[in-house]
Amino acid sequence: MTTSHAIETVAQLEALFGQPGEASLRKEVSYLHPAYRALIAASPFAVLATTGPGGLDASPRGDPPGFVVVQDEKTLLLPERRGNNRIDSLRNIVTDPRVALLFLIPGVGETLRVNGRGLITVAPDVMARFAVEGKLPQCVIEVQVETVYFQCARAIQRSRLWAPVAADARREVPTAGAILSALTDAAFDGAAYDRELPARQQATLY
Repeated sequence: MTTSHAIETVAQLEALFGQPGEASLRKEVSYLHPAYRALIAASPFAVLATTGPGGLDASPRGDPPGFVVVQDEKTLLLPERRGNNRIDSLRNIVTDPRVALLFLIPGVGETLRVNGRGLITVAPDVMARFAVEGKLPQCVIEVQVETVYFQCARAIQRSRLWAPVAADARREVPTAGAILSALTDAAFDGAAYDRELPARQQATLY
């Protein structure tokens, strides 16, 4: 790409795309409107975006629908379950509270975007609300909402994300073990990792 074709200013961007439609502007609010609460309650999956000294990060979060709780019209509560202990998102929130959430609902084209500021709490009463099978989350992320708006369905439609999955789809991408083996020049036993992974994941979901 030559620099002569690079878009480098907001004015250039606005000239390229034109003005947003009225609906695109009016759908954005600063609180959790009941319509948006309904989307959050139906969502079993969200992507959490954060920023910190090491740069940007986006990571998946999932649980049964409604796992992100609407505390009030300006507050969301997101449980932090067991994981790989990298805690990239949490490290970022400690240093820079800005966060964003993208909620997806299987079979629904529209997604929901929430921007705000997060803090991490281990308050016993808050933690207890998210216990599963008697197990507490590691912590809870409290998000103070600043902007909320839904995204139209074009991206989901173009990607065919909710279309039936082909039976051989899994064979077309490397397994987790194969990736680890490739990244470590076979020093990592990828085959053993793949054999043990399903049982380990099931035993450590919560």
